[in-house]
Amino acid sequence: MKFTYYPGCTLRTKAKQLDLYGRKCLEKLGVDFEEIKEWQCCGAVYPVSKDEVATKLSAVRTLASAKAEGGKLLTLCSACHHVLKRVNNDMKNDANVRLKANNYLALDEEYAGETDVIHYLELLRDYVGFDKIKEAVVNPLKGQKIGAYYGCLLLRPSETLAFDNPENPKIIEDFITAIGATPVNYAFRNECCGAYVSTTQKDLAVKKSTKVTDSAKNAGAEKIVTACPLCMYNLTENGNGEVPVYYFTELLAEALGVKE
Repeated sequence: MKFTYYPGCTLRTKAKQLDLYGRKCLEKLGVDFEEIKEWQCCGAVYPVSKDEVATKLSAVRTLASAKAEGGKLLTLCSACHHVLKRVNNDMKNDANVRLKANNYLALDEEYAGETDVIHYLELLRDYVGFDKIKEAVVNPLKGQKIGAYYGCLLLRPSETLAFDNPENPKIIEDFITAIGATPVNYAFRNECCGAYVSTTQKDLAVKKSTKVTDSAKNAGAEKIVTACPLCMYNLTENGNGEVPVYYFTELLAEALGVKE
């Protein structure tokens, strides 16, 4: 099975490690993937207005391109995954959005939500399998106590994202176990880090992020892992600085022996 890989803008700038190690690990695990041709920004933020179509068009172009290349769109950034999956749901279930988007884009073939939007963690769980990852590990992270940080975008709205249980997720904990480390469950692992409020109300972002890092530290976590570049920024810049934060692909690369 071949996957069409969507990196997104931030993975080419601030989140290069998320992308670099993600690609190396896919190669190591034997996953067939190819970067989507002529991709553009996903839109960055899903619009809150139900009848807003213009800011969804970029995502529709990407989804339609992925359909033409096999229909399996692999995402890595939490924000990109969030936008692409919700727009895909609109194209599948909202006749008004579907009609306006297709009329504006004038695609060779109308798009109606046929692409499967798959997050990298879902690929590890549902297509590769955590048991296979355990077998591929050459450098198990034994003794490391790691806290998973989900944030908001991977889990909510839960009916559309269908990623994991929004109140008690376990996919990242299962990933941590697969690479030989010990997952640490803590209270604020699926609470907001402050998101974009960091640009306008930094004090509030500091408060939100510090609650997350303090919660992880108090539960015994020595590290935090995330899949979101914005969460990485907030937890690193606005947290207490006492618990280092890593992209999950970096730890996967270390466990698989492909980390530079």
